[in-house]
Amino acid sequence: MAINFLEAFKFKMKDTVIHNLDPRTKLYFAIIITIISLLFNEIIPLLILFLSLIPFFIMGKIVTQWLTTLRGLIFLAIFIIVIDTLFISFNLGVAMSIRLLGLISAFSLFFLTVHPDDLSQGLIQMRVPFSFAFALSLAIRFVPTLGLEAQNVREAQMVRGLELQKGNIIKKVKNFIPIIIPLIILSIQRAMVVAESLESRGFGAVKKRTYLYPLKMKIKDYLLIILFTALLVFIITVLIIGGLPNWMYFSLPF
Repeated sequence: MAINFLEAFKFKMKDTVIHNLDPRTKLYFAIIITIISLLFNEIIPLLILFLSLIPFFIMGKIVTQWLTTLRGLIFLAIFIIVIDTLFISFNLGVAMSIRLLGLISAFSLFFLTVHPDDLSQGLIQMRVPFSFAFALSLAIRFVPTLGLEAQNVREAQMVRGLELQKGNIIKKVKNFIPIIIPLIILSIQRAMVVAESLESRGFGAVKKRTYLYPLKMKIKDYLLIILFTALLVFIITVLIIGGLPNWMYFSLPF
């Protein structure tokens, strides 16, 4: 599950309309989707928002990677439904699961179509401190490596007789401890190697950095930002003035 989930953060180089958008536009889109999803607790609005993301994945030609990500989230979505059903209601559990899938999908679209270097450069041009932008870019760049190492550790432990799917849910969680601990150690070792490499190359010695190809937003980027903003304003206005239509308050008969 966790390894499939990491596919959401692995950049896929393609020549598509979505890939060619400015990374700041796609980041803004993900933020807008996040805000809109937090405005609703009903199934229908959240489902519409989730389904509206599908055309973007089709245009970006990353449907397969997106579905892999969703498959990795099935267990967590079911867990949310069960917990909410026990303590609040089944309908809220379904709504929260759809919200989770929508949020992950929005940022999956961002990470799958934005190169880590472009992300770092875009943040820097937005006046974000270079050290923070670089750290975020480096973390995203190492996500695929982390997933591969997790897979290697998992297979090594299974060869030694570790049974991950045996026992009840508490036992299954404990079974992952022999995977998590070596993975943490490997991550720390890798971080130390990277830190020494950066130090030897004079990281941070130059305060102001320049780029050979600075990012420039195009007309389509500005138009999309205006469109996303207008959509958010419209939804907030509708919620304040009149509320949602009755059919959007549909609930499952459970």
